[in-house]
Amino acid sequence: MLNRQEVQRLIDAPRNIKHRALLAMTYGSGLRVSEAVRVRIADIDRGRMMLRVEQGKGRRDRYTILSARALALLEELWRWERPQEYFFFTRRDRHQPICVGTAQAVYYAALRTSGVRRVGGIHVLRHCFATHLMEEGTDIYTIKRWMGHTALVTTGRYMHVTAEHLARVKSPLDHPYNAA
Repeated sequence: MLNRQEVQRLIDAPRNIKHRALLAMTYGSGLRVSEAVRVRIADIDRGRMMLRVEQGKGRRDRYTILSARALALLEELWRWERPQEYFFFTRRDRHQPICVGTAQAVYYAALRTSGVRRVGGIHVLRHCFATHLMEEGTDIYTIKRWMGHTALVTTGRYMHVTAEHLARVKSPLDHPYNAA
């Protein structure tokens, strides 16, 4: 599990705008790597700041949150590369998304460059998305929906409650409206 500063260092590590955008989309929208590599221009809903995930796990479509920072990186990528369909296309064919292995390689290279000393593959960014939202007070049902889970227990497995978060939680008895 990475903290927010480590995630930031990881996303900022690659010099290549496409690589930064890929990592930002994976974390910023809580995407599986197979979903991240297939982000299309048509999937972006700027008005609602949502991202359409087509045929995610279980062949289900869903919407998830779109990060303003990730959108800015996608816009910069669009200005430089002018993608036709997929934002993250192969060198050989602009109409084909990169493979999952390439996305994993991008993640591991960023991990080395950033100096972040944690283990795990690119899926860690999805875990961080869910955990960081939970720590900020986002309800688990919203997180469940954004992640595309059918069962709440599946979302619960992503929740890595940190010691600092636990230290901030106060008993409902200690809230001001309960004071005599």
